[in-house]
Amino acid sequence: MNILITGGAGFLGQQLLRALLDRGTLDAGRGPQTIDRIVCFDQTEGAITDPRVRNIAGSIADPSAVAALVDAETAVVVHLAAVVSGTAEADFDLGMRVNLDGTRNLLQACRALGHRPRVLFSSSIAVFGGDLPSVVTDATTPTPQGSYGVQKLIGELLVQDYTRKGFIDGRAVRVPTVVVRPGKPNGAASGFASGIIREPLAGQPCLLPVDLATEMWMASPRAVVGMFLRALELPESAWGWNRVLNLPGLVASMHDALAALREIGGEAAAALVKRQPDPAVIALVKTWAARFETRRAREMGFTADADVMAIVRAYVEDNPAAVVMRR
Repeated sequence: MNILITGGAGFLGQQLLRALLDRGTLDAGRGPQTIDRIVCFDQTEGAITDPRVRNIAGSIADPSAVAALVDAETAVVVHLAAVVSGTAEADFDLGMRVNLDGTRNLLQACRALGHRPRVLFSSSIAVFGGDLPSVVTDATTPTPQGSYGVQKLIGELLVQDYTRKGFIDGRAVRVPTVVVRPGKPNGAASGFASGIIREPLAGQPCLLPVDLATEMWMASPRAVVGMFLRALELPESAWGWNRVLNLPGLVASMHDALAALREIGGEAAAALVKRQPDPAVIALVKTWAARFETRRAREMGFTADADVMAIVRAYVEDNPAAVVMRR
């Protein structure tokens, strides 16, 4: 079996790649099959080297480059490549090229294969915004309030329609805010939720731009990768006509996150977080959905983290070299 991961050099792409290599097999509708090759495509080459991995650098916005990524042996495609929320809002044209045009380039390449590859599209809870109910359910209509959310919603609709037309076996999952993101801060508007854990545990100060009572719907990278694998291996019958799903997560406040930080890193780590309200960030965060009821996903066997402490512990276990502050 051959697999393509776009955005494969990113932190989620690399974690998914490791998980697939460790498993060695994947069931994409024909029973467990040996993974022969994984194409890891991103703006820069991925760091993981393995005889089964082919690292390719290029732009998802380039139709010819994308078409060259898939062939008759490509059975599974995981589409993670995207410009993150803050960057997509700041640079409208870049977001449209990557998040919208890039997604269509990939779907067209998959369509041309003629054998309905299984395609997993990583969407986002950013498709919800504005005047929302207190709890978002599977029946809540998406109302994105930012360019990133709009682009992700269009991607979902394309995946749905390409599946309806018989071009692909598509499934789109709306990912909670991923906490804790390892590495350096990126352009994600929600980046502070990772920063207030990651930076203090590394012994570095950071700013919290929102109120302590601010709540977010979140999941750890470890849980998200597990749910990606679940989404890939579920049979088509489990999805039915609706190929879009809100993934489980947990609701936690910034107060909860700091309490977990204090438990792991001690008072010295918690003291490195300084509150500096940012009206622009606060206004944006207030449009986000924080509470979800994900009954359909849970009935399909998707599970997330138990609590915030589990999220922080997972980060410490997966990134020991980045943690210097411990109780």
